[in-house]
Amino acid sequence: MTGRGIDQVMPHPCDPQLYEEWVRSAKEYVRLAEQRNGRIPAPVAPAYIWGAALAEFRRIQPDIRIVNLETSITRNDAYVPKGINYRMSPQNAECLRAAGIDCCVLANNHVLDWERAGLLDTLATLEGLKIKTAGAGQNEAQARAPAMLEVPGKGRVIVFSFASMTSGVPRDWAATPKSPGVNLLPELTVEAAAAIAPELSQLREPGDVVVASIHWGSNWGYEIPQEQRAFAHALIDEANVSAVHGHSSHHAKPAEIYKDRLILYGCGDFLNDYEGISGYEEFRGDLALMHFAGFDCRSGTLAGLELVPLQIRRFQLVPAPAADSIWLQQTLARESAKFGVRIERKPCGRLIPVWSRTTG
Repeated sequence: MTGRGIDQVMPHPCDPQLYEEWVRSAKEYVRLAEQRNGRIPAPVAPAYIWGAALAEFRRIQPDIRIVNLETSITRNDAYVPKGINYRMSPQNAECLRAAGIDCCVLANNHVLDWERAGLLDTLATLEGLKIKTAGAGQNEAQARAPAMLEVPGKGRVIVFSFASMTSGVPRDWAATPKSPGVNLLPELTVEAAAAIAPELSQLREPGDVVVASIHWGSNWGYEIPQEQRAFAHALIDEANVSAVHGHSSHHAKPAEIYKDRLILYGCGDFLNDYEGISGYEEFRGDLALMHFAGFDCRSGTLAGLELVPLQIRRFQLVPAPAADSIWLQQTLARESAKFGVRIERKPCGRLIPVWSRTTG
């Protein structure tokens, strides 16, 4: 799941009417969303944005909740002149605790939008909320360190977070031994995966599930570059990871089950600020997916996967209408079939991936 928070941003390039001007307040995005879908109540409680997702959390009761947090949490005014800059007020970060988020992966192309001071503010705020982080830190060692999440009676979930330059992460955002930054992948190759494999596997104990969370690739389109697929396979072959949690695309991409391990090439945005902004409508960026994955703690293999379609309306997640759920099922079925995965739809609208399990 991907969450974005903003106070001041450059306009999204999909909106030609606004592209040449600064948007200096998130209120402009509220206006656009209300123009599209109706009035947004104000003020709202921290839990407001999650809407229907909260009921799904109560239904499933997941052991661990992980999101890619693609923003700085800061009031710092110094920004990187990169075109689009995201930030949210530390006061609003309480929304993460309202959803019971356990871990925020931070290796992405917006976490340093407000310079390294903004990153340090982000880390401090999340620590204060008792939310684990991975993928960014005060130095290289902290940025490379995984989040260690205990699941009583079952084991641990170990989350590593990486940023790929293919998603627009600048090379100089990489953490160094003496400066803050992200855990940057210089390239997506089998050799690079083999090089980090010992790091991913050395902490594993019996009962652990290892997740490699990667910010990679373009924002739009369904094509899966061969380098991404080879890299994900190598992480499973060499490091025995249970799941590759891919993100960067603003819409859901296909899933692959390789050797009974989960590869999500693009989870899509879960919450964003694009409501009311035109462009790329064919990808339905207003539709979001909750990914509920279950794993066999003894083997680390995928035991089951359920996808819950939702829609962003008035900056809140609501159940996706039946027609939209069907469209999403058909689209993901078409794309996932290339990887041997079927996507079936239950009468309730939830989507169930089906694959041929590995034997032996």
